[in-house]
Amino acid sequence: MCVGVVNKRDLPAAETHRPAPGSVHKQAHASGRRRTNPWSPTYTLDLEKPVTLLLFFPFHTPPDRQPLDASKLKPNTTPHTQPPPIMDPSQQQSMNLPVIDLDVYLNQPRDSAEAREECAKAADALITYGALVLHDSRVASQDNETFLDLLEDYFAQPAEELRKDERPELSYQIGVTLEKTERPKCAVDEPCLDVIRRLHPSQRPLDIMGHSPDPKCRFFWRMAEPPPYDTQFPGLNAANITPEAPHIRDRWAPTMDLWGRSMTNAVSKLSEMTAVGLGLPAEYFSDAGRYGPHLLAPTASDLQKYGDKDTILAGFHTDLNFLTIHGRSRYPGLNIWARNTGSRIPVKIPPGNYLLVQAGKQLEYSTGGLIKAGYHEVVVNEKTVETIERRKRECPDRPLVRISSTLFWHLNSDFDLAPVPHLAERAQRLRAEQAKLGRDEGEATVYPPVKVGHQVQGELKHIALMV
Repeated sequence: MCVGVVNKRDLPAAETHRPAPGSVHKQAHASGRRRTNPWSPTYTLDLEKPVTLLLFFPFHTPPDRQPLDASKLKPNTTPHTQPPPIMDPSQQQSMNLPVIDLDVYLNQPRDSAEAREECAKAADALITYGALVLHDSRVASQDNETFLDLLEDYFAQPAEELRKDERPELSYQIGVTLEKTERPKCAVDEPCLDVIRRLHPSQRPLDIMGHSPDPKCRFFWRMAEPPPYDTQFPGLNAANITPEAPHIRDRWAPTMDLWGRSMTNAVSKLSEMTAVGLGLPAEYFSDAGRYGPHLLAPTASDLQKYGDKDTILAGFHTDLNFLTIHGRSRYPGLNIWARNTGSRIPVKIPPGNYLLVQAGKQLEYSTGGLIKAGYHEVVVNEKTVETIERRKRECPDRPLVRISSTLFWHLNSDFDLAPVPHLAERAQRLRAEQAKLGRDEGEATVYPPVKVGHQVQGELKHIALMV
């Protein structure tokens, strides 16, 4: 579908938006009084039809455990002389990337066998893959299309117009981030480089020797309920910025809020399902994220400039937040890795009421590594190039900009982040079981207690968004 500028009358007015169904957020205290912070003390996965994947776990233990020099890594185009260190075929695991039906949880009693089974399925999917597909019948795909149209129009503006919405003094945590600003964490992060080293050469991310900042832009629009207490991290909870361009301004907030609420409602309910599936109270994570600085985070890549095959749009990385949720993009190119290792899987989200969800670092931290933050990249592949050519033919007047329909769901900045003890113990047992099967997961990670805001700030420094 090719849609140009949407007339304002075609959009619901901000005050007439349909209610956000299933929202876990409530109004802050009506009195407006502040109180103290209460938180202190190359397989293509086509999900439109049933597909069974044989995922190999090709781990091998390097002969030494010395710090890795990134310059010595071989790109995945370099022929290898050793036989592929894959498992014996008898040890291959047949898996599907699970589709979790949120409707079951919303429409069945929480203590019903159906709801509890779906919750266990959600938790198991995140443990095994770090990702899942979520079905939510409340989601309207047309809202995503309207969102993509708006963001294509926004990022088609000249750089000097976009720069008006840039806030580097707030670590780019609101407003626009221009291209060549954010650096992939794996350019400098030793644990991430170790993950790459343990991948079979054919399954490594593209251009693992590249240390250049990503050629992507991004806009952060906050989808948060203001906390009724004074946060220690005001810079991570700043007010939104609305672009000034006349053809953008009036459409902006209604469109962003409508689609942002759809994804926020979906992912917050998934956090409840995950908690139940892990043996925790349903609201364990959703309460901890009630005042989180959730960010609707469309990422834009100019395919006129960066549309050549094998161009890296977003380098190999994990997300720093709790859960990341994606709607459908108009251009393929997202690759994920199951359990941070094994096979690279190009992802295709089915049309309709489906969303892709990935685990982030805050969830990994909370589970003591039982659930791992999922590594992923965005690249221009053959399917991307084919889509570019098709869009040129079918939509010649539309900008050639790849927009990711993404929202980062966070825990509250002032929440004390630490592993849940019984989940950390379960993570250690799983790690031992993996080792017995010859699956090397690298050095054990330590998760010391930390404020979520400090965890976020540390991650931002790694990717050059905070000095």
